[in-house]
Amino acid sequence: MFMRPMFRFVPDGTKIRFMNGRFAGLIVSAILSTASLILFFYPGLNLGLDFKGGVVLQIQTQQPADFSALRAALGKAGLPDAALQSFGTGAAAQNGVLISLESRDNANATQTAISEVVTALNTAAPGAKILSTQAIGASVSHDLFTQGLEALGLSFVMILAYIWFRFEWQFAAGAVSTLLLDTTKTIGFMVVTRIPFDLVTIAAILTIIGYSTNDKVVVYDRVRENLRKYKTMKLRDLIDLSINETLNRTLGTSGTVFLAALPLALFGGTALSGFAWIMLFGIVVGTSSSIFIAAPILLFLGERGLRRASAAPAGAKPAR
Repeated sequence: MFMRPMFRFVPDGTKIRFMNGRFAGLIVSAILSTASLILFFYPGLNLGLDFKGGVVLQIQTQQPADFSALRAALGKAGLPDAALQSFGTGAAAQNGVLISLESRDNANATQTAISEVVTALNTAAPGAKILSTQAIGASVSHDLFTQGLEALGLSFVMILAYIWFRFEWQFAAGAVSTLLLDTTKTIGFMVVTRIPFDLVTIAAILTIIGYSTNDKVVVYDRVRENLRKYKTMKLRDLIDLSINETLNRTLGTSGTVFLAALPLALFGGTALSGFAWIMLFGIVVGTSSSIFIAAPILLFLGERGLRRASAAPAGAKPAR
């Protein structure tokens, strides 16, 4: 026997008129995305080590690493910009530390910075060993930056192809347009918060794109089902109905992912906090955009074509 969940975000049978706020949603989104693009050019992203070069040192301590003491010692040694994270698996992860230093003006400055790291280690972790030192040059950083942007662009192309194949073109245009707006807002968030833009944050953005796409497909699937079910209902009312019918699932999924990422943002340290904060922001933006951006765009693009297709005579080619 099917059992209803004990907790529901909204009651069954809601009739919220989401499309009444379609103009406000699109205007606010356009303002935020425009502001984010301006911030992208000035002051610009805070490029991380992957994209502006630097030095990564692998350290092994004799005792479990005390990250607070190491950060304090590096700060006193004149390296407040050093980023620390653990590495290794199992018990070895307690003693393994990655120290990342931003790029210096020349080789002498880089060597001086490494010497300062050694001095800090002697203070905070006596007996620690430097296992390896890896320099990331400007050419490698440029290649990584270019490949990261190519990965973002390719993801949009693949999503456009997938949704266009699965739905009508109006759905694909609405989804990709909304994902572009979501991505620009995420970039603006990174500029404001000064979260480093590196390979980890690109992974976070790609994760957000995937999550947001799934959220929109859930709503779009219900719209397509209702187009076949309610042949004469106005598209505006049908979209409102579809959003209300999927609202509990949308909020439930978003709430679960949000709560899973929140501890990483609060307690994950420098290695994970940037990824987690971008995830949290993306969940909120992606969920709200499914309702207030993707749905209104679908309404404007499909008010004639989708309703005409849904009312096609018997024997006509069905919608994909």
